[in-house]
Amino acid sequence: MAINLGDDANEAAWRKEVRAFIDAEAPPELFKAASEEGGLFARMGALKDWRERVARKGWVAPAWPKKYGGADMSTVEQFILNEEFAEAGVPANVGGFGVMMIGPTIIEHGTEEQKETHLGGILRGEVIWCQGYSEPGAGSDLAALQTRAIRDGDDYVINGQKIWTTGAQFSDWMYMLVRTDPDAPKHRGITYLLVDMHAPGVTVRPLTTLAGTQTFNEVFFEDVRVPVRNRIGEENRGWYVGTTTLDFERSSIGSAIGTRKQLEGLMRQAKSADRPEASFDRNPKVKHEFADRWIECEVAKMLSYRVVSMQANNLIPNYEASMCKMYSSEMQQRIAALSMHLYGMHGNVRNRSSMGYMSAVSSTIAGGTTEIQKGIIATRGLGLPRG
Repeated sequence: MAINLGDDANEAAWRKEVRAFIDAEAPPELFKAASEEGGLFARMGALKDWRERVARKGWVAPAWPKKYGGADMSTVEQFILNEEFAEAGVPANVGGFGVMMIGPTIIEHGTEEQKETHLGGILRGEVIWCQGYSEPGAGSDLAALQTRAIRDGDDYVINGQKIWTTGAQFSDWMYMLVRTDPDAPKHRGITYLLVDMHAPGVTVRPLTTLAGTQTFNEVFFEDVRVPVRNRIGEENRGWYVGTTTLDFERSSIGSAIGTRKQLEGLMRQAKSADRPEASFDRNPKVKHEFADRWIECEVAKMLSYRVVSMQANNLIPNYEASMCKMYSSEMQQRIAALSMHLYGMHGNVRNRSSMGYMSAVSSTIAGGTTEIQKGIIATRGLGLPRG
């Protein structure tokens, strides 16, 4: 299969349209660093403004069908949109999990009532969603989840715990997998539910990372009642709903370009005289590391091109997507390590470099561990037997 490395006439025109929109509509405050005076609040306001402008353009949900409020873009159109947004440094996924994950799942598997209830709020940005999949004993082996939901008339009663739930402390709703038949094989007996995060019995406890952030949470459920009408798909068939393949941003192009732009920023810093503790003058040996990392960024972009070329040819990326994810996440860690090498002993001070280094620890865990990705590549890509 040939990999598309260039635009045809229609793709070039679309890329030009996206660039013109960014140039005309991106608020200047969007590029203001949060560390600058007033930068955090200015950027928060700019993010809201930017989302509204993207929404007016109809690009909040590029992959959704137009009849549900989306843009019905092709795979290549989505790819170009995300590539140009990433190159410009503006947010692409302004709809969060709502647009990327639960919205397409409701469109594919939900009832008309569920579509009417939830899709509009997702598009307007009125509702924030989080994902309730992982548990303390069920991370990469998600099918081992044990959070129970027992049918009681027109409700399910949920008891259990989820963990590593991104943004749960800010969310209004959670889409989650629960076990409704404990005697069934582990990939069966699982049901997909939509849960109101403000319901009685839901407790959210933020988790503090090495870098001091509270992105993740653990969520506890104690006799939480969820109406049966909030079930997506059939009872005990939730695993198949939860693994619905979504045709949005599986190429990791935003990650690949974002990582390269991070490297570019680090290079500007190394060349500047403003930070002598982190410069080529102090540590010229890291120039070789910069060269290696730059090549890796280009490789990551080529892997992304391979995935989108497969999608454009109606092929389903499997181990190719795993290669993309694993390579990009490990590259992020290598760039974080390069930043520490650039700072030398100054990297022991709590600064942007050390914070980035600590934050990068989770990149090979979140979204599927490196070990899981290697297993997929080995068995499905190389045809090796399962161990």
